[in-house]
Amino acid sequence: MTRLSPRVMFSFAVAGSFAIGWRVLSGTVALALRRDEYTHILLIIPISAALIYTEWPSFKGDGKANNRLGIALIIAALLFALGARFIAGPDTQLTWGMLALVAWWLGTFILCYGIQTFRALLFPLCFLLCLVPVPEPTLNKIIALWQHGSALTASLLFSAIRVPVTQNGVVLSIPGLTLEVAQECSSLRSSLMLIVTSMVLAHLFLRSFWSKAALVLIAIPLSIAKNGIRIFTIAMLGTRIDPGFLHGNLHHHGGIVFFLLALFVWLLLLWLLSRKENGPSDDPSPGRNPASVKQSVG
Repeated sequence: MTRLSPRVMFSFAVAGSFAIGWRVLSGTVALALRRDEYTHILLIIPISAALIYTEWPSFKGDGKANNRLGIALIIAALLFALGARFIAGPDTQLTWGMLALVAWWLGTFILCYGIQTFRALLFPLCFLLCLVPVPEPTLNKIIALWQHGSALTASLLFSAIRVPVTQNGVVLSIPGLTLEVAQECSSLRSSLMLIVTSMVLAHLFLRSFWSKAALVLIAIPLSIAKNGIRIFTIAMLGTRIDPGFLHGNLHHHGGIVFFLLALFVWLLLLWLLSRKENGPSDDPSPGRNPASVKQSVG
């Protein structure tokens, strides 16, 4: 009997998951199209597929298909699916459902291609976890964190240029203006885009796990700070130059400007870390005399 190739087996496993979980998939896509906070989900599968294609073009298994991790992930997928069916409420059903699908994809990938191939493609495969929608209660807490962080950043900037400011939660008051950092002004969509971008670029251009983790973590306060700078800039322009800035294009459509500013700062940090990783080694090059090296550093 001819054994099916890993590609064919994995294709059948994914097709079966699409057939069974089409409601979860369609619901997640609809959520990403409807809510700004979930827009990044639309980018996850294309990015993951592109990384898999560029990092592993041969698509050959390593002959170690019977792996405990693969079986464990399949069992986890079944448990998540049962949780979505019988335990999850309306706010968490998509979360449980997408966890089941992603766990199924990862588990069947290991069973079809082997653990070594999975390890070689660890980032683009685990990147699929970003498809899982954050539950609404958790999302509200994240938005509140972004609101308070943005308000605090703006308050510090006002104080830095000696503008009298009082802060009451997410409400800021300066001479001539009282403003509230509302949920829709938290700029969470562009912040999540910055974090997703940082994950991908750190993976592509850095080698050290700790360097990658540090840059991704830096993207979080950086994304909050750039929204605080946006609030500060609009408030200053509106009170010092023209009140139209408070309700103009910069307020409603100027988020891209501050996103690019934060991205530039992040790319500068990426460049510095990349130079540090690729800098000259402490070991003497083959063509140099070790004695001269010892003398020069002694």
